[in-house]
Amino acid sequence: MRITHEVIQLKTRYPFVIARGGYAAHENVIVRILDDDGIEGIGEAAPNRYYGESVATAVAAFEQFAPVLGSADSWSLEAIEVSLNRVLRGNGSAKGAISAALHDIVGKRLGIPVHRMWGLDPEDAGESSFTIGIADNDGLRQRVQDAAQYPILKVKLGTDRDMEIVHVVREAAPSKRLRVDANAAWSPSQAVRMIDFLADQDIEFVEQPVAQHDIEGLRFVRARSKLPIIADESCLVASDVPRLAGAVDGVNLKLAKCGSLREAIRIIHTARSFGMTVMAGCMIESSLGISAIAQLAPMLDHADLDGAALLAEDPFSGATIEKGKIRLSDEPGIGASPSTTEGAAASGGSR
Repeated sequence: MRITHEVIQLKTRYPFVIARGGYAAHENVIVRILDDDGIEGIGEAAPNRYYGESVATAVAAFEQFAPVLGSADSWSLEAIEVSLNRVLRGNGSAKGAISAALHDIVGKRLGIPVHRMWGLDPEDAGESSFTIGIADNDGLRQRVQDAAQYPILKVKLGTDRDMEIVHVVREAAPSKRLRVDANAAWSPSQAVRMIDFLADQDIEFVEQPVAQHDIEGLRFVRARSKLPIIADESCLVASDVPRLAGAVDGVNLKLAKCGSLREAIRIIHTARSFGMTVMAGCMIESSLGISAIAQLAPMLDHADLDGAALLAEDPFSGATIEKGKIRLSDEPGIGASPSTTEGAAASGGSR
C-alpha cells in the first residue's frame, strides 16, 4: 500500500474559542492510502497541540508509518494497528486518519458502509449537539440563531463570566436541551458551585469540569454533583476507562485522541462494562473526519459531531446532520468524498 497526504486549511464561520483559546483557521491533514488492487481509502487527521500533535508531527508520523503500510495486507486491520503502535506511541490524530482510510478500503472492497460491517443500523444513530463557542453576548445570540435546526446545544465555558454565558444562551434558547463543557478549566470546589447553578438552568450534563489528570477531583465533584459528569480530556484510550470508574458517569471519545476506530469500539465496550454512558466528539474537521467517527453513532448515548457544521466551507461531503439527527451515507466505506465546491486551500506531499 502507498500513503500520500495533503495539508488543508479549514476556516470556521466564527473564531472557535474554548477555555484554552481559539482560532478562526485550522490546519488538518488528509491521508490517502492506495492498496495493491487500486482501491483508495481516505482519512483526516485533526492534530491538536493539547495532545502533543501538530501538522508537522502528523506528517512526520506518516513518514514513519509508510514502511509498515508498504508491506501490509490492507485486510489486516488489527495487525496494522499493532505495528503502528510499535513504531510510535501517541500520535492519535495521525493514527486515526490511517485507521479511517484503512476501514474505508475494506468497506469499499466489500461494497458496504463501515457501520454495516459492524452490524449497526443507521436508523439507530441519534442526535448531535451543536457547539456554542465562547463569545461576547451578541456573538452568543448569533451562534444560537445559527443553530436553530439543532435541538441540543453544547455551551463552552471556562471563563470569568460563565454564569452570564449560560444565562444568555438559555434566554436565547429557552426550549433547547443544553449541555456544558468546561474543558478542564475549573477547580473541584468551583465546579461544585457552578453545577448547583447549572442544575437550576436545566443543564443535562457537565463535560470535563476539572483538570485532565485530576481523577480525585472528578470523584470529588461527582460525589457532590446534581448533574452527570462526562470525562473528555481525562479519557484518551480504553485503558483510561477503569481508573475513571466511580469518578465520572460517562466518557467522551474522539478519533483524534484514541487513534483508531477499533480503539474507539474498545472504549465503548469498556465503558459499558463499568456502567458508563458513552459520547463521541470531534475536533474542527471536515465531513471526511466526521464521517469516520459517525460510523459509530448507533452505539452512542450522546454525540457532538458538529465539527464540519462549524466551517465556513466544507471540502468534503459524507455524513450529515439534519435537524440534529445524524444521517449516515449508504456509500461503501466511510461514505465521504471530495465536495464539488472548493472549500479549502491545500498543499501536499507524499511518500
